[in-house]
Amino acid sequence: MPGPADGVPSRDGSEARTTVAFVLHPVGPLPAAVYWRRRLLVLVLLVAVLGGGGWLGVALLTGSEGTASAAGTSEAASSSSAAEPPALDRVVPSLAGVQTPTPPPEPAPAPAEPVPPAAPVQEPGAPCSDDVVALEVRTPGTVASGSSPTFELVVTNTAAVPCTRVLDAQLQEMVLLDGAGTRVWGSNDCQPASSADTRTLAPGEQVVFPLTWSGLTSEPGCAAPRVPVAPGQYVLRARLDAKTSPDAVLTVA
Repeated sequence: MPGPADGVPSRDGSEARTTVAFVLHPVGPLPAAVYWRRRLLVLVLLVAVLGGGGWLGVALLTGSEGTASAAGTSEAASSSSAAEPPALDRVVPSLAGVQTPTPPPEPAPAPAEPVPPAAPVQEPGAPCSDDVVALEVRTPGTVASGSSPTFELVVTNTAAVPCTRVLDAQLQEMVLLDGAGTRVWGSNDCQPASSADTRTLAPGEQVVFPLTWSGLTSEPGCAAPRVPVAPGQYVLRARLDAKTSPDAVLTVA
């Protein structure tokens, strides 16, 4: 039968003392160091198992929290994306891709109507200004070389009121010019006239002064010899003081 050294229980409690002593002082056929190494290896394995289990538990807890946090973040982002309005460039197309219609060309502005000059102001009964006096010289149109045609100087009051005008003979003159503009005859060159003639002209009234031409050339002062005007085209121009008439064409045949 086994004795107390083999760990057989006894009534007086010697089993507990024998077991503790056996653990602290292993006894067996092998050296004590072998038993200590075995116990150390078991202890290391036990610590490793306990440490690995703890680490696994912490990892599980941390992973669960991270997954829950990630899920919460994802849900928040989804909620935020759903709550926020879409970006403007997703709703409104880019202006570069929008074809805008080309406006039709604007019509050219109509030419401005010419503004007629303002009518000259003439005081009733006052001297007729050159602005309200119209001059015209009348000719037969065609005359024979060496003949003596009659020309007419016509003075007209174009004002709407009567006015006075000095029509003295010395203020009147007719001149004949050739095609180059050279003066070939003047009515005051050889027979200058003189008179005192001031008239009141009614609105639209005309005064006609006839003049007979000898058909000869002349120069101021009548110093050069006078000869018949050669056939050709000429113009006759009249004046009353400083007022000048338009040219009238005269053909000498």
